[in-house]
Amino acid sequence: MPQSFGALYFHLIFSTKNRAPLITPDLQPRLYAYIGGILSSRKCSLLAAGGIPDHVHLLASLTRESCIADTLRDIKSLSTGWIHNEFPLSQDFAWQSGYAAFSVSYSSLDTVRSYLAAQAEHHRAKSFQEEYLDFLKRHHMEYDERYIWD
Repeated sequence: MPQSFGALYFHLIFSTKNRAPLITPDLQPRLYAYIGGILSSRKCSLLAAGGIPDHVHLLASLTRESCIADTLRDIKSLSTGWIHNEFPLSQDFAWQSGYAAFSVSYSSLDTVRSYLAAQAEHHRAKSFQEEYLDFLKRHHMEYDERYIWD
């Protein structure tokens, strides 16, 4: 086949270091826009974002040349630098070292978008840690909880 195609959608989840509530209401929309710019500069797209002060969920479309680990590393490092520059009082801001990435089928994109939009409501009843472990269990991921949290 002379051409190669890819429709690669991912639900990406990661928290602030030690789940500190550092993503303030004034920071959140700007952070999502900045992350969208990082992805766009790599010919990827941020389709939706959601979260609460201690973590983010991203729905992203990646190119077939993208590496999830490299993409997440860049999102985290570049956004941290941007936060430190733009918000001088946020010098303590840092992301957790790990992340979760789950593939999403095209037919489920709207469901994931709705889930991301309802994060504040969702987390009135469930903590980030509970949600994260639920995702890992639902996707049959093996894990050792001693090494998940930092």
